[in-house]
Amino acid sequence: MAKAPRGERLIISLVGKRNAGKSSLINAIVGQDIAIVSDIAGTTTDPVAKHYELLPLGPVTFYDTAGIDDTGELGEKRVKATKKVLFKSDLALIVVDENGIDEKTEKIILEIKELKIPYIIVFNKIDIKEPLEKDIRFADKIGANHICVSAKTGENINELKNLIIKLAPSYLKEERVLVGDLIKGGDIIVLVVPIDLAAPKGRLILPQVQTIREILDNDATAVVVKERELEDTLKNLAKKPALVITDSQVILKVSADVPEDIKLTTFSILFSRYKGELSEFVKGAKKIDELKDGDNVLIAEACSHHVQADDIGRVKIPRWLLQYTGKELNIEIASGSDFPEELEKFSLVIHCGACMLNRMEMMRRLNESVRRSVPITNYGIAISKLQGVLDRVIKPFNLLP
Repeated sequence: MAKAPRGERLIISLVGKRNAGKSSLINAIVGQDIAIVSDIAGTTTDPVAKHYELLPLGPVTFYDTAGIDDTGELGEKRVKATKKVLFKSDLALIVVDENGIDEKTEKIILEIKELKIPYIIVFNKIDIKEPLEKDIRFADKIGANHICVSAKTGENINELKNLIIKLAPSYLKEERVLVGDLIKGGDIIVLVVPIDLAAPKGRLILPQVQTIREILDNDATAVVVKERELEDTLKNLAKKPALVITDSQVILKVSADVPEDIKLTTFSILFSRYKGELSEFVKGAKKIDELKDGDNVLIAEACSHHVQADDIGRVKIPRWLLQYTGKELNIEIASGSDFPEELEKFSLVIHCGACMLNRMEMMRRLNESVRRSVPITNYGIAISKLQGVLDRVIKPFNLLP
């Protein structure tokens, strides 16, 4: 369970006032004392991740957050951190104590509802007091799923688990594919993996590993080569590959080495449809041709990392973008969980492959961009566009008119 990729976990955030019993509720759900519990309000000061295996969904992460009624300058920062966690959540549990739904709780409920995050209002501490009738009416009025529990006695905790499973996004209950629908048993799939400064020592990166595993799961053969060995490898294979998948950074060389009758795509493009919507990212890439002098472009990274001299997002893409457009562009970088609130100032968002995000968070970023009429694309798609091979690498997905 602990080794499941972060982007493959269902993320469940618990929000509510201080001392509403959020930490106790996590302990009750998992049946272990994994969250610190205290009668002192504000024990949880920052979002804390707790891992658990919730069958039949599999690995999940519970986020125990600071109280939404935290006070002072530091309290405001803690509340802001809670809202950042909500932005990447697949499901939210709004924990209400015996005092009922107050103004701040009602506000956070409506904000979660507006974000279109599935949520459950959990009336906790029914061992002390039943929920107020007005709060039940409020939940019914807004169409909220709600349940009465006691984290202390365990009453209705199993029913809460079942409700969590029921409300989990459908894509978590379905078998999603990276490449399985493009190949069949017996196929040879060639993977082009550059070993450069950005390559981690002694291992492959997550998208490459996940792709190899899915190829093997589909009874196909994975052949892994560096870009310099690709041409000779293709000549030496007794059977023509069904597909070549390459790192986007070497797409120009790989495209030249792979005959036109062999399908070609990139790892980043595979992940763009696995975590997002490929057609929307392709549409966003076409906006590159419309960029003007002075336009703002956001490079969005899903994880924080040590920046290399030839960093793909901070060095190569900006350089290729300026070379392709010939325009004076303002490039801004956002990394990790930071995704700008003022998206409207950007003419284009270029997002990484999102291998470290769950689909809900990636879709929320995509939908927020679309809602604000800001074109959004993906590293691999943007690079292919800038290198003049976009039509070829999206051809396996039947997106061409």
